[in-house]
Order: sequence, then C-alpha cells, then structure tokens
Amino acid sequence: MRVVLDTNVLVSGIFFAGPPSRILDGWLDDKFDLVVSTEILEEYRRTARRIGEKFPEIDLGPLLDRIAVHALLVVPAALPDDACADRNDIKFLECALAARAECVVSGDRALLRASGYGGIEVVTPRRFLEQHLPR
Repeated sequence: MRVVLDTNVLVSGIFFAGPPSRILDGWLDDKFDLVVSTEILEEYRRTARRIGEKFPEIDLGPLLDRIAVHALLVVPAALPDDACADRNDIKFLECALAARAECVVSGDRALLRASGYGGIEVVTPRRFLEQHLPR
C-alpha cells in the first residue's frame, strides 16, 4: 500500500504521541510504503528544522535521512489550482496521483475537503489507523 503523509502528520508523529506517531511506527515496521516528491521532502525538512529548534533534544536527522533513502520518490502529476482550496496542499494530491497511492493522510481541512479528487482518498490519521493499521 502506498501512502502520502501530509507534513502535519509527519511532524506530529515525530514530536508527539498519538495516531501520527503510530503511523510513523507503521511505516518504520514496513506496513506501508511512504511516497514523497522532492517538494514534499523539502517541506518536511524545513518544517522539522523549524519545529526542531523548539525541541533540541530530538534528533530529526536519522528519520529524515531514512525517508530520503527509503521512501518512494515520484515526479508529481500536474494538477490545476482548483484541485484543493489551499494551493500549498496540492503537492500531496499530485504526489499521490503520480504514485497511484492508496491515500493521503492529513489533518488539514483543505486537503480533507479535496478527498476524492482524481480518486485519491484523503483521511485523518485516526481513520487511517482504523482502516489500515488496526492493533
């Protein structure tokens, strides 16, 4: 199963306990394939670096390096600006379409409202756990 994680899910999973952390654990345990584009990787790094300044005791390098090496890197499909209400979030749909991913996992309202675009389901972290990584 191929999955795209919104930056908010990745960052929440790194810094806090809860569903996003369990999703990251699932990827680390090879329960699904993480799909990224270059643009998504860059956003992961920028955001993690910014938030990491507030949590200097957490070393983000190993996880970000693992993502860069082990995630499936795709060239995103081009979508029109109206694919999502927030133009900054379209990159996740573009990546998912290019990879024929099962879904995008996000807590972002604009992305959640775009669910179904191009056949890509956008689900919350909790729903992803219930549907794909039950205990």
